Amino acid sequence: MTVFLITVLLIGFFFLCVMVVDTHRFVIKEYTVKSNKLTAYRKVLVLSDLHGKSFGEQNQKLKTAIDKIGPDMILLAGDMYTACKDKDNSEVISFVSELAKNYPLYSANGNHEHKTKLAPEIYGPLYEKYTRGVKESGGVILVNESVTLPDENLTVYGLEIERPYYKKGTCPEMEEDHMTCLLGRPDETKFNLLIAHNPDYFEAYAKWGADLTVSGHVHGGLMVLPIVGGFINPRLQLFPKYDGGRFTHQDKTMILGRGLGGHTLPIRIFNPGELVLLHLEPGK
Repeated sequence: MTVFLITVLLIGFFFLCVMVVDTHRFVIKEYTVKSNKLTAYRKVLVLSDLHGKSFGEQNQKLKTAIDKIGPDMILLAGDMYTACKDKDNSEVISFVSELAKNYPLYSANGNHEHKTKLAPEIYGPLYEKYTRGVKESGGVILVNESVTLPDENLTVYGLEIERPYYKKGTCPEMEEDHMTCLLGRPDETKFNLLIAHNPDYFEAYAKWGADLTVSGHVHGGLMVLPIVGGFINPRLQLFPKYDGGRFTHQDKTMILGRGLGGHTLPIRIFNPGELVLLHLEPGK
């Protein structure tokens, strides 16, 4: 019995140590995406699910890593802060604003930005302050909008879907024409890059015409287990289909980042935060 108890305590201590380390570090995960539609190479950095976390004072560790990469553009895939009443998100605003001053930056809302936008009577000016800071620094916030970059033959879309699509315990089906209602029809001659926080609707995004979708939201499943992958998603579904990495549907691709921070249960085990670096290349 004593040996068993000691073993359990040692295993628990090991997982606790891994959690502490993984919760306070991040890695850079690289992917190459090729398409004949692209007319120029671009190095694109994707950040998601920071949730107000700071890696070093004023997020200096993140800034240093980003500047070392020197991306051609930065995409924010949502939940840069957490929807929390009376929360001070000035550090997040400062961090994102500095990125927007130094790099072309395109941002889409996650469920936390969306929630604070819908209920200012609860969350105060969180959303308004955040968006104003980003825009005044030169960043572009895409709320069911797009911007076309002619040099790359690339259109960047920012998707915001309604709160029922984030409901816990279930995954409501997305109606066939819903994407078109929100974003219009994409130009199939261009490379269409969709920033969509929720990865669960990847097949709907692909069917709509997104050549590449970048997502977040799932935080890697909190804990990554060998073979089976992520443990649980925000819908409280065990071993979700989409947890992190590259996914394909027909000739379309989704890159799902594991995010950088967390909220409520900020647990990461064998699952450090991620900066996602995309190499977009012309060709097959």
